[in-house]
Amino acid sequence: MTRLFRGIFILWVMLRYGLDELVLTSFKKPALLTLARVLTLGRKLDAPRGQRIRQALESLGPIFVKFGQVLSTRRDLLPVDIADELAKLQDRVPPFPSAVAIGIVERAFKKSVADIFVSFETEPVASASIAQVHFAVLKDKHGQQRDVAVKVLRPGMADVIDKDMGLLRMMAGWVESLSDDGRRLKPREVVAEFDKYLHDELDLVREAASAAQLRRNMADLNLVMIPEICWDYCVTDVLVMERMKGIPISQVDRLRAAGVDIPKLARDGVTIFFTQVFRDGFFHADMHPGNIQVSVEPATFGRYISLDFGIVGTLTEIDKEYLAQNFTAFFRRDYKRVAELHIESGWAPATTRVDELEAAIRTVCEPYFDRPLKEISLGMLLMRLFQTSRRFQVEIQPQLVLLQKTLLNIEGLGRDLDPDLDLWHTAKPFLETWMVDQVGPKKLLEELRNEAPHYAKLLPELPRLLVEFLQRRPASAHAAELRALLTEQKRTNRLLQTIIYGGMGFVLGLIVTQLLVRVRLF
Repeated sequence: MTRLFRGIFILWVMLRYGLDELVLTSFKKPALLTLARVLTLGRKLDAPRGQRIRQALESLGPIFVKFGQVLSTRRDLLPVDIADELAKLQDRVPPFPSAVAIGIVERAFKKSVADIFVSFETEPVASASIAQVHFAVLKDKHGQQRDVAVKVLRPGMADVIDKDMGLLRMMAGWVESLSDDGRRLKPREVVAEFDKYLHDELDLVREAASAAQLRRNMADLNLVMIPEICWDYCVTDVLVMERMKGIPISQVDRLRAAGVDIPKLARDGVTIFFTQVFRDGFFHADMHPGNIQVSVEPATFGRYISLDFGIVGTLTEIDKEYLAQNFTAFFRRDYKRVAELHIESGWAPATTRVDELEAAIRTVCEPYFDRPLKEISLGMLLMRLFQTSRRFQVEIQPQLVLLQKTLLNIEGLGRDLDPDLDLWHTAKPFLETWMVDQVGPKKLLEELRNEAPHYAKLLPELPRLLVEFLQRRPASAHAAELRALLTEQKRTNRLLQTIIYGGMGFVLGLIVTQLLVRVRLF
């Protein structure tokens, strides 16, 4: 019964904001909605469509707000005006009672709050739909005190999510079965992606692990600080981490007054992002201003402080190669190569005509070259490539959509700090270094080192494998097969000899050089 009432309320909100006329225009049986439209009082149809959709989602509660936020990243599916409006959605809800938060912490660790913390601030410092955060002072197992932030999962969220997700799945099925436009938007796939995203956020241990990985990756960069996780006090619904102290990055006047170099701060943000993407393939995917602060402590002055690691993105070596080659080809105006990359990656059907896709990509990219490089938005470029590729049935990978959304955040943040920021100038060294690493001697040696254990195990087994193979083949095929195998073995032997002799020569050369240096010194 509760689900029925909830469904009726959702339908009423949709009708009140006129969403039926926006997303259901191609319904096969629009007459079914006529009576409901007439009976709905206070229909608001004057505002732009994106604004109406945003207001409707805000009326439906935090789960639908988060759905809108996730949907705003799918710019390969949505019109620009709707995606821009959904990006304005704020995940802010009233905090739940502090007594409830304390009860969750005590049940999680089977201790009273007084036994765990020296002090615990009952007033939360942040509250969202999934969790809220309290500051505290932790008494660790060594008896030392340290300032921490305690993130507590909102109670009952799993049930709320499951109920609303059930309704969203049902609505997605309706839209897909009744509307041609709706089918193009792939509503079931979008809802499934959102379901995974929400359930990932419900596990704070997952967030802690992501934070720990980013902290380890960024340790040698000295540009960003990531809180240390207190693993002894980390469970599914409670996360205790180092408390970070800084100035929110949106408060530029305070940062400038503190002496922070704002243009350098903008460049550092881009450096951090591209390091995470092209070096590590593991990036903080929620880098909006609310999750970023800047340290003004003397020892770490001017460094970024990253917070909230519920959303992270990962890229495979194939993804990174696709991105690096696309950006490089774009700045060379090699649109044919961009088209070939789409097809080679398997994201565009093999039957796609390269010249047609090339022409479409040229139409998107060429206008960018009429403006200075500092005005070029790589995020907008990716977005428009995704939108154009939709005509050719290109399957855009979720990790690249997440990257494009984060890249737009970084660009906006960087140019808010420094309008003259030249993003390409900052990004180019990462792309060039990555490309050299992929095709140069360093990559060859790395692959040989990685494959060495496999070959070391396989070589002693080759005679037995050869005999077994020949025994399974017809006699007439033995001679040809054997000749082919012997030829391949000779090639392998020559390659190994070249590597061994070349390595020995290199080492001997180093020894001779050192001896000559020593002779000259003495």
